[in-house]
Amino acid sequence: MSAELDVLAVGDVNPDFLLTGDVTPRFGQAEQDVGARMTLGGSAAIFAAGAARLGLRTALVATVGDDDLGRTTRAMLVARGVDDRLVAVDPARPTGLSVNLQRDDDRAILTERGAIASLSLPEAIAAVERGARHVHIASVFLIPALAQEGEALVAAAKRAGATVSVDTNFDPAERFAAPDWLRDADVLMPNETEALALAGQTDLLAAARALGARGALVAVKRGAAGALAVRGDEVVEAAAPRATGPDSVGAGDCFDAGLVWALLDDRPLHEALEIACACGALSLRAVGGVDGQATLDEAVRLAAQLRSAR
Repeated sequence: MSAELDVLAVGDVNPDFLLTGDVTPRFGQAEQDVGARMTLGGSAAIFAAGAARLGLRTALVATVGDDDLGRTTRAMLVARGVDDRLVAVDPARPTGLSVNLQRDDDRAILTERGAIASLSLPEAIAAVERGARHVHIASVFLIPALAQEGEALVAAAKRAGATVSVDTNFDPAERFAAPDWLRDADVLMPNETEALALAGQTDLLAAARALGARGALVAVKRGAAGALAVRGDEVVEAAAPRATGPDSVGAGDCFDAGLVWALLDDRPLHEALEIACACGALSLRAVGGVDGQATLDEAVRLAAQLRSAR
């Protein structure tokens, strides 16, 4: 791994199996015809692929199993321009796997954590200490080491001079017990549901301000309603581009990648939020989280169109 790394992503990687059509299960050995596709999944991995697509030199710290799915997943990472040399192999657990049941109006996700939960915090800290401009932490509630000891990772990044962003993602247990270290990050990127739950609030602006009380920029993803960002007394909103697609898998992770690129490029907050919204919208062009990801030119062009239309 090069010491000139722009972004180090830490979290989950797995294949996503995307099922479409008649996906509501009917038991009793009923067989149903569905559409099925496998693609790169895991919030940290989709983010990393999106960051690499935008031109950032990106590596991923994660864990897979010693199996065919793990080898396939690493190959998909490399094909997306992500350095996979920090992806560890746990011979005792299978590669994690997510099955997305996609309906027109909603989706359900079934996840086998497998080796996802084996992420080694000391290895992640060692990778951070070798140098990166930015560290992005994802899927905190899927990985015990991150939820319990993420403070050490954030502290290591700060010592190394890196900025830190966190997207906790959804808590499968639906407790959303925010670890105290979360508020020490430079950037927090929850969606609206997660922001309200993490802050224990019913008002979105109050939730964002509570999460950013220690100085973090809080950028809340609101889907078709755009995004809200709060940094100190500054409050910025951005509209989402009109976008339709086969699914919204990974759109939030692509938003994260766009926001990180823009912040590393020292863009003003309103412009950074527009670029992030553009990246999220453009990801809807294809099935899954990575096949529709934006190039830098596409994201900047769409963000400029949003700005001119205001």
